[in-house]
Amino acid sequence: MQRISWQDDPERCYVIGPYRESIARVVPGETFIVETLDAFGNRVTGNDTPPSKVLSLPYVNPVTGPIFVEGAVKGDTLAVTIQEIKPARDFGVSAIIPEFGGVCGTTLTRTLNEPLEERVWVHPITSDGIIYDPDLDIPKIPLEPFYGTMGTAPEMEAISTLAPGWHGGNMDAPDVCPGNTIYFPVNAPGALLYVGDGHAAQGDGEVSGVAVEIPTIGTLTVDLVKGKSISSPRIESQEFIMAVGNARPMEDAARIAFYELVQWLSQEYEIDRLNAYQLCSQVAKVRLANMVDTLYTIVAKFPRKFLPRRR
Repeated sequence: MQRISWQDDPERCYVIGPYRESIARVVPGETFIVETLDAFGNRVTGNDTPPSKVLSLPYVNPVTGPIFVEGAVKGDTLAVTIQEIKPARDFGVSAIIPEFGGVCGTTLTRTLNEPLEERVWVHPITSDGIIYDPDLDIPKIPLEPFYGTMGTAPEMEAISTLAPGWHGGNMDAPDVCPGNTIYFPVNAPGALLYVGDGHAAQGDGEVSGVAVEIPTIGTLTVDLVKGKSISSPRIESQEFIMAVGNARPMEDAARIAFYELVQWLSQEYEIDRLNAYQLCSQVAKVRLANMVDTLYTIVAKFPRKFLPRRR
């Protein structure tokens, strides 16, 4: 099985775009292993190495890629099934980063309040969960790894790995997890897949801006849906079909997610648009994936049990 690593790239990759040379090539149907750094480039390991001392914006959130998928052309859809994600070390880290987070002043939402104090947490990871703090008597947090950042290259832009968008990117959606298939638009030859920002656990919204950050060893399978174009990422699980919206303000992210979900229901399940719209109003679920990044991410989820049989 092919093994693709961040170590295959002599320079860390901090943008998602069509201009970097591919570090690996795969074929549709291939299963391969991918190794990723954490969002801090594995540099933050405690309060003696806080982000302010060891990182320099915008060189944050490195990803592994691009991975060239043979036969992928503009107008196709790339399907990425996540088979497994394992932590590549026995601890995760999280932090309070001044001027970053969901309920504090940031560079995008200015206030006159003083920035929050910078602090780093180290969370031991065991076989049965994550220890938030050895000195705090609370249950272990379940280990539920996923990729915070995954996406395909735009046709001509180079987009920071810190940003989510119609290409995917830094969505911080816990549904990008083992067992699920994530669909991305193909806009460049080879699709050019990028993967990174492993999380061992994260609450909805990622309210402080940081999850339990981990480097990962993952197993992925890629495939192509030829001649089918989508305009925003989609996700399938055993329980839901899901559409992703990335935008500010947050209600526009929700509108995009539900628009894409209605389109999916009407085009592939032959439910007329008004029925699809009304069904979403009755049975759909919503996940706030991130409320901290340059764009917010909303995942609209439709339960499979309410899908009609495809003809």
